[in-house]
Amino acid sequence: QRLCRHHMISFVDPLVSNYTVVDFRDKAVALISFYAAAYIFARDKIPIIVGGTNYYIESLLWKVLINTKVPLRVPGLVTDRKVELEQLDGVELHRRLSQVDPEMAAKLHPHDKRKLARSLQVFEETGIPHSEILHQQQEEEGGGPLGGPLKYPHSCILWLHADQAALDQRLEKRVDDMLAAGLLEELRDFHRRYNREKVAENRQDYQHGIFQSIGFKEFHEYLVSEGNCSPETSALLLQKGIQALKQVTKRYARRQNKWVRNRFLSRPGPNVPPVYGLEVSDLLRWEEDVLKPALEIVESFIQGREPSAEPMKMKYDVNENKRSHHVCELCDRIIIGDREWGRGGPGRGPASTVTWRDGVRQISQAEPLPWLSLLGRMTLGT
Repeated sequence: QRLCRHHMISFVDPLVSNYTVVDFRDKAVALISFYAAAYIFARDKIPIIVGGTNYYIESLLWKVLINTKVPLRVPGLVTDRKVELEQLDGVELHRRLSQVDPEMAAKLHPHDKRKLARSLQVFEETGIPHSEILHQQQEEEGGGPLGGPLKYPHSCILWLHADQAALDQRLEKRVDDMLAAGLLEELRDFHRRYNREKVAENRQDYQHGIFQSIGFKEFHEYLVSEGNCSPETSALLLQKGIQALKQVTKRYARRQNKWVRNRFLSRPGPNVPPVYGLEVSDLLRWEEDVLKPALEIVESFIQGREPSAEPMKMKYDVNENKRSHHVCELCDRIIIGDREWGRGGPGRGPASTVTWRDGVRQISQAEPLPWLSLLGRMTLGT
């Protein structure tokens, strides 16, 4: 931070549970603005978005979010209508959404409570069906199937990617380094200041706000039992938390890489910034494989010329519908998306395994993927 001014670090109270991607976008866009002397573009500087959660980066680059009325922000007090709606059963949420926005309801699984609640919130607070607002965004000039137009046309994306085995090893080492640097002391302090009282009153919430972040909820059992169990049990719970943190970190990295491929590299339409891949598997080759190519790309970008490096691009199926609605009568399941429906092969519907037992054909359905919503760290530099 001595070399480059950073923004948006440690600025949200931990007890604010309803800080959303819309709040992040609004604050970041204001910092990037042309219109005040203290802001980035007005100082003839280039904003560098470092992350983190690619969903948040997408919210800055494209017009993909919907503004609803501003809720009251009181630490410790939940006033967000979406959070209130999430207390309802998924089937009930789906029923309510089907009444006011049947098109959006057909695209969402009854188990996807977060998206169901968000669509209901949009309708309740704007009076317009969520699906209609999305259509309006997509039909704007420069819009496409994934949302509205690109807001900053002169942008580029640098994607640091690594071989999966090297990445997994590096992520595990990062957890070990965090522990050596005092992670447990930080967790104990945070638990004592912000979570112990909630646990005692059985109202802890690891689904919203900072409490859902990777690195805290994984140590819940260890933190609540520390001092109340034998040293051997405490040590086992600590190791359980460490292993859980490593696993969820690696899972999250895979999810973020998938997001880059599906939402950036495969994004349909012309309004997509170039994505340049930088191979970081071998850190001994950092200067040759990362630093020098990145500097050349950025310098070319600033000077308005094409860099020598070729941007990455993936083919996409223009006919694929990721929100199509299917019902498997065999297993009585709802399947959302052409890809999920076709994973089991032509005519077989959802992903499945076919075996034979005692001369009888057995079809076992794959378990549904868990729904994850995890927030990463995001910083804004100039």
